Amino acid sequence: MNGILLISRVATLALALLLLSAHARAAENGSIEIRSADGVLVDGVYRVSARVQYILPDEIREALDNGLAVAIELNFAIIAPRRFWLDAEEATLLVAYELQYNALSKRYILRNRNTGQQNTYATIFAALNVLGTIDSLPLIDASLLDDERDYRVRMRAVMSIPDYPVSLRYLLFWRDDWRLSSGWFSWTLDR
Repeated sequence: MNGILLISRVATLALALLLLSAHARAAENGSIEIRSADGVLVDGVYRVSARVQYILPDEIREALDNGLAVAIELNFAIIAPRRFWLDAEEATLLVAYELQYNALSKRYILRNRNTGQQNTYATIFAALNVLGTIDSLPLIDASLLDDERDYRVRMRAVMSIPDYPVSLRYLLFWRDDWRLSSGWFSWTLDR
């Protein structure tokens, strides 16, 4: 009985160490993961709700804290599957954000580049939490879609630092750590 208990404890400890190691690698390398997404029809417009988890790499966090802006893009594609040919991309939507740190106010500024709306947050985690919570984002007007066809929606999130200074471009031309992307997340558009 003691042997089984000891093996169980050792296995639990090994699993905990493995999970901590994976979390440390994710924090070091960063990751973007779309946890859930779906679309609903509201007043003739398909709207998307989604949850995205952003874990910034240490280098992007340092660059952000040193005044560089981080660009975040949400890419949506509406796909019409075809039986004997490649699927047709019927429509796309790009929602662009910019995240920046203001050293004077010691706050993070999250700006929607599509609308110009911006909010400030005391911590990077608060800003990323708001960025990762998408509620009822208008996707496409239902009248633009054919009633006889089925559609899929694909979504991905991309984070990059597009505007770092020229002096850094020459020093960091060999690095691609400045761009981070989730995989495509796909779901069927309920009609």
